[in-house]
Amino acid sequence: MPSQQSEPPDDRLARLRGPRPPQPYTARKITALTANPACARRAVLDAAGVDKALLAQQVGYEPRFGQSPFALAREQAFHSLVKWGGYAELIRLLREQLTVPVAEAHVTDLNEVAGNTALHVRERETRRLIAHVASGQDVRLILDRPVLTLEVAGQTAYLEPDALTHRIDGKFHVVLIRSFAAIDGQANPTAVAEAAKQAAVYVLALRRAFETAGLPTEQISHKFLLVCPKDFSNRPYGRLIDLRQELDALQFQLTRLRRAEDLAARLPETATLDTTRSTDELSSSIEALDASYTPSCLSFCEMARYCRDEADGCASPARLGSGIRNNLPGIDSTRTALDYLDGVSAPGQAEAEAADLLRAAARLRRLRRGAA
Repeated sequence: MPSQQSEPPDDRLARLRGPRPPQPYTARKITALTANPACARRAVLDAAGVDKALLAQQVGYEPRFGQSPFALAREQAFHSLVKWGGYAELIRLLREQLTVPVAEAHVTDLNEVAGNTALHVRERETRRLIAHVASGQDVRLILDRPVLTLEVAGQTAYLEPDALTHRIDGKFHVVLIRSFAAIDGQANPTAVAEAAKQAAVYVLALRRAFETAGLPTEQISHKFLLVCPKDFSNRPYGRLIDLRQELDALQFQLTRLRRAEDLAARLPETATLDTTRSTDELSSSIEALDASYTPSCLSFCEMARYCRDEADGCASPARLGSGIRNNLPGIDSTRTALDYLDGVSAPGQAEAEAADLLRAAARLRRLRRGAA
């Protein structure tokens, strides 16, 4: 579910975004950001809350991915089904499929607190309830739409998992509700992997809440509960999925993110990411932010097509994939690499090893073609 972020505390980030309200952080955005932690461009755009899809349109690049209206409507309908009657279907799953001895259901709706929908109020109430449940003072089974926080590139992201549930083996579990089907108990592996990455964001945020409250994080499961339709019906099906690998990867990548405020501070004073400004102003500001384009960006970043053309223009090795980029350390252009091969120019000390590898690869290629 969508998550939200507060107004960036750094005025510089707010000025860059302009008068539009900040776009929320989501678990999907955080997993995309950590998939390419070297990209200063994405870090600043996300931290400032810029609408990347609108920004891409303003500079002439229409994003070519995203959920269809039909898929969104299906997901909303399935969410409503699972949550109907105080999570009756989820409670049935806990009883029947996960053999949780649930005598009665205690569900707390955290979409608001006494009519107040402010994120900080909901987050405070979430922490209070978690502390009560963790200490054994509360027996409620499900927290609906709790609010957790996580530090991302120096910014505080407010995150809203679908639900948290207790009492599966005595541990807290994050619950994700998705509309892709599990046929004969097997769902689309790519969709499940993406859900697992997003669940890892929520689990890590839950760990941070426990640590802040001085609670033992051992009470948090390293598995999450995925709820999706069974076979070709809308009947909910539940499955526990291990997250240890995703959690390790996420924690490592978060440590590699640079502080967005520091990156924004290096921009010229005239820089702007305000989508009401001219195309020329936006393009020059975007170019001032270092990108780290690879072909995989096309699957998750709204700015990817812009960055791809930029990488093509300067013949960046990264446009051929991260493998090529990593094999050419110090060489920032494939044109330069070809000049080294042809003897047009000599590599410096920093590029010498990569140039030697290129020459060796060229010799092997000639041998394979019988030219040597």
